[in-house]
Amino acid sequence: MSGAPRSGDAGGLRDLPASVTERDGAVVVRVLSYNVRSMRDDVAALGRVIKACRPDVVCVQEAPRFFRWRKAAARLARSAGLVYVSGGATASGPMILSSLRAHVERTEDVLLPRTPGLHQRGFATAVLRWGRARLGVLSCHLSIDDRERYEQGRLLLERLSALGVPHAVVGGDFNDRPDGRTFGLLADALQDGWATKPWGREHTTRLGDPLQRIDAVFATPGVEVLGCGVPMGLAGVHEPDLRAATDHLPVLAALRVPASPRRAATQIAADEGELAG
Repeated sequence: MSGAPRSGDAGGLRDLPASVTERDGAVVVRVLSYNVRSMRDDVAALGRVIKACRPDVVCVQEAPRFFRWRKAAARLARSAGLVYVSGGATASGPMILSSLRAHVERTEDVLLPRTPGLHQRGFATAVLRWGRARLGVLSCHLSIDDRERYEQGRLLLERLSALGVPHAVVGGDFNDRPDGRTFGLLADALQDGWATKPWGREHTTRLGDPLQRIDAVFATPGVEVLGCGVPMGLAGVHEPDLRAATDHLPVLAALRVPASPRRAATQIAADEGELAG
C-alpha cells in the first residue's frame, strides 16, 4: 500500500476518528509515537506537528536526558498543549505525554539490562484512564544490536503483561523492520497498527532517506485499531515542519478501548477515595 495522501480535507488526508467517550463507556484514544532526536532540531515545528495530530497520548523516543531535561520536557509538552506523565532521563530516553483528558493512575520508569559498549535503554510506562476505560501505555526505543534488541522485545512483552490491565498500547522506535525477528516477536503477540488498519504513509524514516518502517504503534488484542500510519498530508501537518522537527516521521493511531466492567470501575473509584482520605 502506497500510503499516498487521500482526498477528504484541506490537508489531503482524511483524519482519523476524533477522541470521544462512547455511550457504553468505551473511548476512542489518539496515540502518537515520535522520535524527537533529543529536541536538537526545530522545537516549534515539533510542537506544531504534535498539536496538529490532536493526540491524547504521545510516546516519545529520544527525549532529552541531560542538563535541565525536565525543563525541556515541559517545554515540549507545553508547545503541544499536553502534560508530562513519565519518562525522559529516568527511562534513558522514552517518555510519555498526555492530554488533560487522561487520568494518570500510576507510572513506572524501567531501565533495561545494559550490554557493555551499547547505550542504556529503558521503558516509560503508565496506566491511564478515561472514565471506565483503562489503557496501559509503554514507550520504548530498542537497541541497534540484534541480540540485545530481541531480548528487549521479550522484556517489553513481560512488562506489558505486568501492567495488570487488559488493554495496552506500545509506541516506539524499534530499530527493526517488519521482516525482522524482534518486530515479528511483537507482531505475533500484539496488533501491528499499520498492518491491522493502514492509514496515511507507511514509512517512518526521514524524508529523502531509504524507505523503512522502524517506528510503530502496537496494541493488545481487544483494542480496536481504527487507523494507523504517518500523518503526512493531514490538515496542519506540513512537510517543512516534518523535515525541520526531527529525523523520524511520527506514527499516529486511533484506538477504541473498551470500558472496564462496572464492578472494576467501582473498585477503582473506591481505591481512589481511600488514597484521597
